[in-house]
Amino acid sequence: QVDIGNIIHPTDPNGLVVVTQVEPISVIFTLPETSLPEIQRQLANGSLKVEAYSQDNTTKLDEGSLDFIDNEIVQTTGSVRFRANFPNKEHRLWPGELVNAWLLLDTRHDGLTVPPPAVQQGPQGPYVYVVNSDSTVAVRPVKVGQVSGGQALIDSGLSAGEQVVVDGQYKLQPGIHVTILHGKAQEAQRTPIP
Repeated sequence: QVDIGNIIHPTDPNGLVVVTQVEPISVIFTLPETSLPEIQRQLANGSLKVEAYSQDNTTKLDEGSLDFIDNEIVQTTGSVRFRANFPNKEHRLWPGELVNAWLLLDTRHDGLTVPPPAVQQGPQGPYVYVVNSDSTVAVRPVKVGQVSGGQALIDSGLSAGEQVVVDGQYKLQPGIHVTILHGKAQEAQRTPIP
């Protein structure tokens, strides 16, 4: 850092100023290396949209596109660096700001989702407890596409309208009778008694 009154030389490693570009602006983010093949496949079909959100994921700051994939995987983290450019016309992104980047690979319409706690992991893979018409439960293997935004996208194993258990699975076995709780009864069940 150079302050007023300091003597500087042309060979000093620190410059007098740092110039940053605000409009457009780039965001660098990382994703797991396991995502790379799908990203490359989708990128071959055209540009990929990237959305920048605030740290708490509540505010969308801008929408841009992926323009760079690093040519090496970071071995210590198993991740790949990406860069996206954003127009930033409203100056909602700022140099050095921490943001969450969402890379859009595919849009699914009429997807079947369940709350993530409904999906359990077993020796054969992910499964859910489905509530049958006679109020008994059955184990159903499912294929989970992704978990995002508080929802798990189910690729196969469930049909629309089926009810799944979202809490208390540790007490269940296939064929056991269950009671479905709604509203205040559900909240009372979760409230600890002092």
